[in-house]
Amino acid sequence: MARIVAASTPGSATAAAFFDVDNTMMQGASIYWFARGLAARKYFTTGDLARFAWQQARFRLFATERVGDMSQAKEAALAFINGWRVEDVERLAEEIFDELMAPRIWAGTRGLAQRHLDAGERVWLVSAAPVEIGRVIAARLGLTGAIGTVAEVADGTYTGRLVGDLMHGPAKAEAVAQLAAVEGLDLRRCAAYSDSVNDLPMLSVVGRPVAVNPDPALLRQARRLGWDVRDFRTGRRAVRIAVPSTAAAGLLAGAVTAGLALHRRRHRAG
Repeated sequence: MARIVAASTPGSATAAAFFDVDNTMMQGASIYWFARGLAARKYFTTGDLARFAWQQARFRLFATERVGDMSQAKEAALAFINGWRVEDVERLAEEIFDELMAPRIWAGTRGLAQRHLDAGERVWLVSAAPVEIGRVIAARLGLTGAIGTVAEVADGTYTGRLVGDLMHGPAKAEAVAQLAAVEGLDLRRCAAYSDSVNDLPMLSVVGRPVAVNPDPALLRQARRLGWDVRDFRTGRRAVRIAVPSTAAAGLLAGAVTAGLALHRRRHRAG
């Protein structure tokens, strides 16, 4: 099932570009900055956020993405969204993008997207983050639309169940292929951009793959395969890019969930 939110944008009939979001289009993970915004609004504490950041650092250093990891991520994502109104998430995403995400958009990557737009091509974001967040980012950047993780909705409220799986790894390639079929795109003419080796399936399905701010494993693959490499990080800034990534979006959702539950208990107690 396609996980797509589209805008009606004229462009090339058969070419498009697909951009990963976290550490590719923006510094860090969109869900992390969303959580930061929630913390600032007292949905949970900065201590909760700090504990997540430490867990995320350990995850990136010592863990690989196994089936169990992604199962845990999916369960956490389900808990995070359960009971929320769609309109509230969209409103918060818009506010938090303007406050925290917009300053962290990589100008270089944004410029690459603009080149595709100027050439009359459609440009899509592809992220494991909730599609509502991707939709806000795409709209703010003037892009065509977003492909992301989709949550089931009933009467305007999230049910706590996902539609399909997390938009991650091979799922991204499958969604891009589905979109290409629907939109009549020639994948050989399409481009894809990512920082992570986990996105090799998506990068491999298009004719113009580009590694952007690549992790070491993706950089090795890109060099081996002769792919274009763009790195907009410099010096110490590049080292600090280890803020939460798409790979652990579900783990962050778990941290957010715990914080929200604590916030609700405190609210009821008050």
